[in-house]
Amino acid sequence: MTNLTLTCRFAVLAAAAAALLLTGCASAPPAHGTHDTISQLRLIGEQRLPWQQAFRGTTVGGLSGIDYDAKHGDWIMISDDRSDHNPARYYRATLQYDDKAFTAFTLTDVVPLLQPDGTTYPSRKEYDQRGGIVSDLESLRVDPRDGAVWYSSEGDVKLGMDPFLRRAAPDGRFQFELPLPPLFTVDKAERFGPRDNQSFEGVSFAPDGNTIWVSLEGPMYQDGPLPDPEHGAVDRITHFTRAGKVLGQYVYPLGKIPAAPGKGKYADNGISEMLSLTPTRLLTLERSGVEAADGTFTTYVRIYEIDTAGATDVSALPTLAGAQFKPVSKRLVLDLNAIGLPHVDNLEGMSFGPTLPNGHASLVLISDDNFSKKQVTQVLVFEVIP
Repeated sequence: MTNLTLTCRFAVLAAAAAALLLTGCASAPPAHGTHDTISQLRLIGEQRLPWQQAFRGTTVGGLSGIDYDAKHGDWIMISDDRSDHNPARYYRATLQYDDKAFTAFTLTDVVPLLQPDGTTYPSRKEYDQRGGIVSDLESLRVDPRDGAVWYSSEGDVKLGMDPFLRRAAPDGRFQFELPLPPLFTVDKAERFGPRDNQSFEGVSFAPDGNTIWVSLEGPMYQDGPLPDPEHGAVDRITHFTRAGKVLGQYVYPLGKIPAAPGKGKYADNGISEMLSLTPTRLLTLERSGVEAADGTFTTYVRIYEIDTAGATDVSALPTLAGAQFKPVSKRLVLDLNAIGLPHVDNLEGMSFGPTLPNGHASLVLISDDNFSKKQVTQVLVFEVIP
């Protein structure tokens, strides 16, 4: 299939954010209200960054989250570098596109994220000498109230470090950490809690900015096995207040791995990002990596719309194994592998952007290259056609 448009339906961000334009884009009329139905997604274009691009003393890579900063008209992107190359950080950039072309992706700043004591996060090698927390940062969002940056870490089961969701000032200074229920405490013995490298992968503010959603990448140990080429799995998404109160937790049915890996090779599937649309509806970015017998990887990426309305609140269930529940409803919006792209990389970040000159919304995806020469940092821009 080579058609770059697919039928889909979802809401877009609040009009105040959507009406703002990107730096370098032509002017557009402000949008009012939201689009309740979207008939198509049209690929506008793609930009890539060179492998291991140097920028202000850092090596660019691992860009696993992206969000639009409407106040400043630019974008923020988080690196999942565990301070192995450079201290944990996020980047700022401008994206220049309109409804006809995506012409430039330009880095403008890099900001180190700081621990509560004001120091940078240590690498795993530095941890024994420095202490602190080893971070594995996966998602970030601009606070719609004041422009602060919320960012998530998957934690580290082997080191006994829990996942977290923290808030920082735009200059990276620590401000707040969301208190979490005991359910998210890691267990070095791997009997319960989030799996290693399968934890807080997706974050999104609700449209009104008053609450926040967090998704695990994959099932917790006590909830059941990981997906495989024959079976899907159960995952949890959680709705929090800004103070950390759990408003609800729901089961997300992960799909099975789309293809069989080579004998003894790696394959996975999980939620790599989420984006809130309405009080109950969200987009999820489901990403699968499958290793062939020769060691090469194929990435499969799909965007789904889910609805928590009518789903069971499972926040009181210590395990999903053997439990009775109704999962969220789930509908395919876009299969990135079926729209004629020459390459689909490890897409992990997703954000709505400003309104295009023709009045339509835009949607942006970014890939995490894992600092690997075999992968790319890929940015895709879509027009959302009502």
